[in-house]
Amino acid sequence: MVQKMRRNKQKLSAEECEALLKQNTSGVLALVDNDGSPYAVPLSYVYSQNKLYFHSAAEGHKIAAIQACEKASFCVIDQDQVVPQEYTTYYRSVIAFGTVRISTDEQESEAAMRLLALKYYPQDSEEHRIHTIEASKSAYEVLVFTIERMSGKQARELIKGKR
Repeated sequence: MVQKMRRNKQKLSAEECEALLKQNTSGVLALVDNDGSPYAVPLSYVYSQNKLYFHSAAEGHKIAAIQACEKASFCVIDQDQVVPQEYTTYYRSVIAFGTVRISTDEQESEAAMRLLALKYYPQDSEEHRIHTIEASKSAYEVLVFTIERMSGKQARELIKGKR
C-alpha cells in the first residue's frame, strides 16, 4: 500500500533521494522472515542504476528472510541532529521500497563487488581489488535490491536553511 506523504512540502525530489543514496555508506534493510516477523539489519551498500547492492554471508537470518519473501525496504539517514531546546530533530532521510534477491549471475555479482570495493576503498589498485574479490568470492553472496519506488523527507528547518 502506497501512503501519501503527510507533510508534502518536506518531500525530497527523486534527484535528491538518489544523491543521498549515492553519498551515504550505510542503511537499514527491512525484511519479513519465514514466520512473518519483521527483521531489520544495518548494512553497507552501493547504489547504481536504480539498484542497491549488498554483500552477505551465504547463510543466516537475512538470507533465510530473503528466501521467504522478496519484498523489502531500505532506509538511509543522511542527517539526524537533535535540537533539544526546540524539542525536535533536524533530519533528512530516504526510504526505498522494492524487492531483494540473491544474485545468481556471476558477472552481476562481480560487478557489484567491484562497485562496493571502489566505493569503500577508492585508493586501492584495480589489480588488488580484482585479486581480493576473486580470492573471496566463495565466501559471500551478493544481494540485489531493485527499487520500485522511493521517497525522502527533511525537517522544515533544513528547507528554511537553518541547518
